[in-house]
Amino acid sequence: MRYHLTSFGCQMNDHDSERMKGLLESIGYRESETRDGADLILFNTCTIRGSADDRFTGNLGDARRIKRENPDVVVAVGGCWAQAQKAMVFEQYPFVDIAFGPGEVSRLGELIARERIDAVGAFSFDGAFSGTLPAKRDRPHQAWVQISVGCNCVCAYCIVPAVRGRERSRTPQDIVDELRALADDGVREVTLLGQNVNAYGRDLPKDERMSFAELLRAAAAVDGIRRVRYTSPHPKDMREDVIAAMAETPEVCRHLHLPAQSGSTDVLRRMRRTYSRERYLELVHRLRDAIPDLSLTTDIIVGFPGETDEDFAQTMSLVREVRYDGAYTFVYSPRPGTEAAERMEDDVPAEVKRERIQALVELVQEVARERSARFVGTTGEVLVEGPSRTDPSRLRGRLSHNITVNFTGDAAPGSLVDVHITGATSTTLTGRQVPAAVPA
Repeated sequence: MRYHLTSFGCQMNDHDSERMKGLLESIGYRESETRDGADLILFNTCTIRGSADDRFTGNLGDARRIKRENPDVVVAVGGCWAQAQKAMVFEQYPFVDIAFGPGEVSRLGELIARERIDAVGAFSFDGAFSGTLPAKRDRPHQAWVQISVGCNCVCAYCIVPAVRGRERSRTPQDIVDELRALADDGVREVTLLGQNVNAYGRDLPKDERMSFAELLRAAAAVDGIRRVRYTSPHPKDMREDVIAAMAETPEVCRHLHLPAQSGSTDVLRRMRRTYSRERYLELVHRLRDAIPDLSLTTDIIVGFPGETDEDFAQTMSLVREVRYDGAYTFVYSPRPGTEAAERMEDDVPAEVKRERIQALVELVQEVARERSARFVGTTGEVLVEGPSRTDPSRLRGRLSHNITVNFTGDAAPGSLVDVHITGATSTTLTGRQVPAAVPA
């Protein structure tokens, strides 16, 4: 039996997809390069923004065609979109055989065996952590490590708490055991994952509790793990002990994704982000004081209900002041079931949203290009990932700062090599490998 999996959305979805693949292959399935060659067509969905819904439903049309041609094919839809739609999945798309939410990944084998399940019983947050399942990693030397699921925040635009539930943390021992097994399997870089990753551990019993800062240090201490990343934190939960752990632990990467969402305090208040522009900037200053060469990236939403020209101008000035190394920029789209969709008018015209997002993207690229230039002429340690995607004669890897480097050299994937940086764009660096010193 063969499967084909298409994944949409965030890093947590990427992690869950690797676990789905590992689970399927543990029960005898093999991966198909095409949907047409698959006995099981599986989608791991996202519903954070309308564009994600549109991409998924477009792909679902292809599954409908295949199912029409071969009724024995099983079509399964998992992830956040399925959780949000619940029983409506089968009503709107009767050719779908299986639907399950993020909390039910561990039940995938059971659901496939049954082929069709009671829609109401499919969706819960009581399943085992998908991090406990076998995984088929896309990159043998890098791995996602799920440390928590769910979120207790009430951001007005966000549907994550509704589709992934409240925060639940894995025990520190489970996480460290997984890290040791990954290191034994050749993994050199891990990324700790959670919807609000730095709130980790607060729900655990006192005798099992470990703070996120302590977990960072414990992960870095695992023999064989050379780099530790994490995503995504909430600014309100970024505490001094975490900043200290980052500054004092060489294995913790010099990169932080710190979602701002807006540069306007008024908009942040309506978003229920629980911090102001001033508090966010104060946090950035504390981070850069402790880690001067820190690479910062962020998320920014344009066109949130009530966003004025002045609000948007404050977002632009935030980008100039913080000087991000990159940003994920989004046009606001109402998500059914969120406070913003139910209680706020989507009153920023589409044309204004388009103009603002274009101006924001141009500014982000300009600042990122200026930031990247600081690496030219320096030598940095790069974790080799494989051949360059644009030029197979070159290699690709990343600095600790999470910036991609395409370079000439002869290193094997998974190795850490010194690369002299010779060029920079807003998103990538170029360079050449520095020969290892020959012992005297």
